Amino acid sequence: MTPEQALDHCLRRDRGRLIAALATRLRDVQRAEDALHEAAASALIHWPRGIPDRPDAWLLRAALRKAIDALRRDGTAQRHAQGMAALATEEATLEDHDIPDDRLRLIFACCHPALDPKSRTALTLRSICGLTTPEIARAFLDSDSTMGQRLSRAKAKIAAARIPFAIPGPEDWPARLDTVLTTLYLIFTTGYAAGPGEPRDLCAEAIFLARLLTALRPGEAEIEGALALMLLTDARRAARIGPEGATLPPAAQDRRLWNPASIAEGHRLLDMALSRHSPGPYQIKAAIAACHMSGPAPDWPQIAALYTRLMDFEPTPVIRLNRAVALSESGHLPTALAELSDLAATLQDYQPFHAAQAALLARAGRIGDSRAAYDRALALTTSPADAAFLGKARAALPHPQAD
Repeated sequence: MTPEQALDHCLRRDRGRLIAALATRLRDVQRAEDALHEAAASALIHWPRGIPDRPDAWLLRAALRKAIDALRRDGTAQRHAQGMAALATEEATLEDHDIPDDRLRLIFACCHPALDPKSRTALTLRSICGLTTPEIARAFLDSDSTMGQRLSRAKAKIAAARIPFAIPGPEDWPARLDTVLTTLYLIFTTGYAAGPGEPRDLCAEAIFLARLLTALRPGEAEIEGALALMLLTDARRAARIGPEGATLPPAAQDRRLWNPASIAEGHRLLDMALSRHSPGPYQIKAAIAACHMSGPAPDWPQIAALYTRLMDFEPTPVIRLNRAVALSESGHLPTALAELSDLAATLQDYQPFHAAQAALLARAGRIGDSRAAYDRALALTTSPADAAFLGKARAALPHPQAD
């Protein structure tokens, strides 16, 4: 492995952990990013002489030095004298095996109520997941410059307002928990969509952080529900893409590839959460995931009922779309098509909408309309596996003469 490859692998795998470790010590996300960037540049100079046994520890130690140098350069050394002394001590005593995991602290800082919801999610995707500004901009349908400005303002606000990089006290959990769970699940879905080729296992990271939350707040039904949802979904990951490279829905997956341990733990957590009689959206989503995995086929009537209940918590167009699909699978195709018609304008740029519409139109015998919907879905997809699935479904439509 070349030094460049080793550095790229380390940053892809450990960037979030390194940024969190630096940010919690510097109390500044931008300074943390700058220090790590300088440390990475330094690695390209030093690593050709020999790649360290623990590249992550080397980068953290180098970044701490770079942060101290930056504080001296910008004239704030005196103001940060106490902090600099602590940084210097930590850098000098840091062991190769002693890499702190402060990602949960960083997530709570990024999800502080002082930031608007969009900035909270965007900053977490940047700092924890390592997504680039263009990648985050595409996820929010923003321009690169607009998202860059949003991220810069959010980082500046954390520093100016001295938002703590700490786990909040019990009195602050109700106001913060929903955003943190949403962020953790977004980290999970980002990793799930990335596929098996990514060096960073964001699904495993999200599950690990959710376990930390359950330890911090035992008996919290929504945390248990969120962890159950991740485990049940992750259990199917090895079967998500078929031998031909196409995405497979749960009903078409090889169940022998599902992870029985994750399924058992997910069901146990879900049962525990539901027994607390404190319903919430993540418990409902976990129950939907469980119904998708019931045998011998998904329990579509129950899934439709659960989506109806979920709309009480999240009355969003995407939930309405999922409910429409479940209604169609339950034998209510006209109702489902009417629902999709109402959603067409709102979800015109949402690829799963056109994929669902294509399938339902084909079932209704409207083959020409179905083909057009598949074309629109294919034009919007960025996933090769999804494109293979959609292309196969489109090719299976009857010949045009049958329209």
